Amino acid sequence: MAKDRKKWGDIFLKKKRIAVTGGSGKAGKWIVKELLDHGYEVLNLDWKLPEQPLCDTIIVDLNDLGQIHNALSAYNGRNRKPFDAVIHFAAIPQAYTHTNDYIFRNNVNNTYNILEAAANLGINNVLLASSESSYGMVFASAFFSPLYLPLDEQHPQLPEDSYGLSKVINEVTAEAFHRRTGMQVISLRLGNILEPDDYARVHAGFTNPEDRKVILWSYIDVRDVAAACRLAVEKKGLGAQAVILAADDTSSDLSTAELVQRYLPDVKDNRLPREGRPALLTSEKAKILLGWRQQYYLQENVEY
Repeated sequence: MAKDRKKWGDIFLKKKRIAVTGGSGKAGKWIVKELLDHGYEVLNLDWKLPEQPLCDTIIVDLNDLGQIHNALSAYNGRNRKPFDAVIHFAAIPQAYTHTNDYIFRNNVNNTYNILEAAANLGINNVLLASSESSYGMVFASAFFSPLYLPLDEQHPQLPEDSYGLSKVINEVTAEAFHRRTGMQVISLRLGNILEPDDYARVHAGFTNPEDRKVILWSYIDVRDVAAACRLAVEKKGLGAQAVILAADDTSSDLSTAELVQRYLPDVKDNRLPREGRPALLTSEKAKILLGWRQQYYLQENVEY
């Protein structure tokens, strides 16, 4: 019996452990499922319980550094090894749903706290949810076109809203923690996240393509997001990196050339193919750095 307990204890200690913030939310629940399906032990840190419990959840105010420390260290408990990584998706997810100062304070402070707690507890692998909104055109008072296409990680980030600004600050904070501790921090600049149930609604909006102009007709299936998160925390030694994650195609049935000609006529530097529906945001870095590939396509998953 003692040998059996030791055997199972050794197996348990070898199992990688990941904490997910916002695991009760839209993307978070899919990330939790992806990790569990790949053999990870997962802890959800959120302000609310999930509708469908998939793993242990601790209710935490992420704006309180002490609560994060307590949750991550107390959960270690007896015979548990430290967490291998943290995936941080908890945030106010868009501009103008709360007052500007609150959005900025919440999103910046809880991200700093996650990185500080991870550094203090020796967790050297963190993934952050950044956003295409950091480029600025999504919530701009007056829409402006990208300087060039496809838009990549080197394109200037020019937000005027507190949400986009919070994402820029979080990426800079990630770089600071990498310099201080050597921590790997990947910031995924996410396109518009779609769950399977969202596909019909988006497809119905194809008749008015201008509605999705501000996000450059981007989208990303939540299951592809979850896979990218897992791949990112499985990598080592990447430093602090910002990585666009968007589908390879657009959320419009018009050709990309027609979208650009009709809605972005002032973009002079256009390196996109003339044929088909290639995305205006490129995820090439995600493919090279993380080994990620898109698996779910809007056009293929809509019932006509």
